[in-house]
Amino acid sequence: MKHLFAFVLICSATFAVADEPASRPQLPEKENFHLFLLIGQSNMAGRGTVEPSDKEAHPRVLAFTKANEWDYARDPLHFDKPIAGVGLGRTFGLEVAKAQPDVTIGLIPCAVGGSSITSWVPGGYHDQTKSHPYDDMLKRCEIALKAGTLKGILWHQGEGDSNPKRAPQYEQRLNELISRLREELDADDVPFFVGQLGQFEERPWNEHKKQVDTAQQNIAKEQPLVFFISSDDLGHRGDEVHFNAEAYREFGRRYAEQYLEQASK
Repeated sequence: MKHLFAFVLICSATFAVADEPASRPQLPEKENFHLFLLIGQSNMAGRGTVEPSDKEAHPRVLAFTKANEWDYARDPLHFDKPIAGVGLGRTFGLEVAKAQPDVTIGLIPCAVGGSSITSWVPGGYHDQTKSHPYDDMLKRCEIALKAGTLKGILWHQGEGDSNPKRAPQYEQRLNELISRLREELDADDVPFFVGQLGQFEERPWNEHKKQVDTAQQNIAKEQPLVFFISSDDLGHRGDEVHFNAEAYREFGRRYAEQYLEQASK
């Protein structure tokens, strides 16, 4: 009877493993590994509630881990703070993979919750997380980009600059960031996607949030290969700051739709 029980256990384990992808993904050729950089603050990192489906592995959607290794993309992708959860990145990757079956998608999560755009500069420091958002991002990109080809930069940030001191300089600083990234990452032809700040009825925008929003929309109109993604009708998780999981997934689809539209041209 013992032997029969052991045999059943072994068979069960075998079938369970067979249903999952390999423990470590096999990377494709560099030109078929399309990489996307995820940067900004908490609404890029994601704060949505994680469900079992958010942890399912897709064989062609990978993420660069905290340990600087490629693995299957499972939420939370980010590790900036313990409260990291569902964000827009994984859904973005799934949608692009579905539309482009011949490539593998690689997500490089580098967002830092609470970070102002003033910390997204060389040497910039973020006290909440004791990190250097820009410098840390460059170090991760240096490793990640050896395996694939950068195809897009996804940005969601601005809440940390929606105040009287920083909002007036936001447009200049975002322009400078985009130019710096293009130079540092050799990304002159890489599209840059700017997600709109959350629009929640319970917390109407003040003049400073409006100023940041105007700056983002202006840059998308004036700069080539910069695209603005609307946050219309996306709900929050109850804190009037962060999107809920459903909204993050929808936001990811909107980013993907915009990327696929420009990629088809």
